[in-house]
Amino acid sequence: MAIQWYPGHMTQARKKAEETMEFMDIVIEVLDARVPEASHNPVINEMRLFRQRPNLKILNKSDLADPKATEAWLNYFNRQPNTKAVALSCKKPGEANKILRHCLALTPHRGSHLKPLRMMIMGIPNVGKSTLMNALLNRRVAKVGDEPAVTKSQQRFDISETMSITDTPGMMWPKIQYESDGYMLAASHAIGRNAVIDEDVAIFLADNLLKTYPALINARYKLDTMKHEGGFLDVLKMDGVDLLEAIAKRRSYKRHDGLWDMEKTAVAFLTDYRSGAIGRISLETPLSRSEMMQAFEPNVVDDAASDVNEDETS
Repeated sequence: MAIQWYPGHMTQARKKAEETMEFMDIVIEVLDARVPEASHNPVINEMRLFRQRPNLKILNKSDLADPKATEAWLNYFNRQPNTKAVALSCKKPGEANKILRHCLALTPHRGSHLKPLRMMIMGIPNVGKSTLMNALLNRRVAKVGDEPAVTKSQQRFDISETMSITDTPGMMWPKIQYESDGYMLAASHAIGRNAVIDEDVAIFLADNLLKTYPALINARYKLDTMKHEGGFLDVLKMDGVDLLEAIAKRRSYKRHDGLWDMEKTAVAFLTDYRSGAIGRISLETPLSRSEMMQAFEPNVVDDAASDVNEDETS
C-alpha cells in the first residue's frame, strides 16, 4: 500500500514559504542522511530554482548513517550547480557552526551591515530543522520533538547584526511518486503515524536491511544462535516477516491470546533503526537510487548515473 501524507497546514506553509523566499539570500535544506534523496522535497527545489537561490544541503543525523553512503551522497550533491552539501549531526556541540561559514561562501556578496545575510531553513518534517536552529542560536528557540510536524509556523531570528535566519515548518509534497520513498520516510519517522501501519513499514525495513546489512542484523538480534527446524536460523535465507517473527521470539513478545505480538515487535524494530541501535545504516545510495528510478522509468536517462557508479565502485 502506497504511503501518502500531506496535512492541511502544509498548503499554507508552502504559500508562506514561497512569499518569504523572495527576501532570502540562501536556502538551507535539511535532509536525513540515511535517506537523502527520499527526504528531499521537490517542491522546495522548484521554489529555490525559480528564485535562483543557492542551496546548502545539510545531511543531518549523519552519525546514524553509513559513512560510505554519506560520502557518495556528498559527492553526488556537490556536483550540482550552486549547491554545497555537508554532513553533520546537529545534536553534536559545535557541528552547526560550520553552516554559517558555508552560507557565506555561497553568498560572497552578503554578510555585511549594508547587506546582511538572510538564511532560510527548509526541509520535510522531523529531519532536525528545529534542533539546527537551536544549535545555531545557542539557545532553545524552536520546539523540538521526536514526532513529525512539530513546527507549525515560520520564525525569524537574528544571529548577529549581519545575519538572520528564518525557520519554516516541515513541508511534504502533495504526492510521493515512488512507493519505496514513502516507506523509507515512514521508517525514518518523517511521516505521521496516523498515515502508516507500523507492521507494514517494519517488514519493508526488515527486507531492506536483510539485503544490505545482514551482519548488523545478526549482531543485534543474534539470529545465528536461535534454533529452527532443521538447525539454526540463517539470516541470509530470511525475509522481513521471518525477521520480525524471530525478534518476537527472541524477546518473548506475546499477546494475551498466546500469539506473537507482531505490532509490538514492529515498533521495537523501527525504534532500534531510528535510534541507531542496529548500527549506522543508510537506506539508499546514489547508485541504488539510480537503479530504482531506472526500474520505474527505464526511458529516463540519469545524467549522474555514470558518476554515481564511479563513486560507489572506486
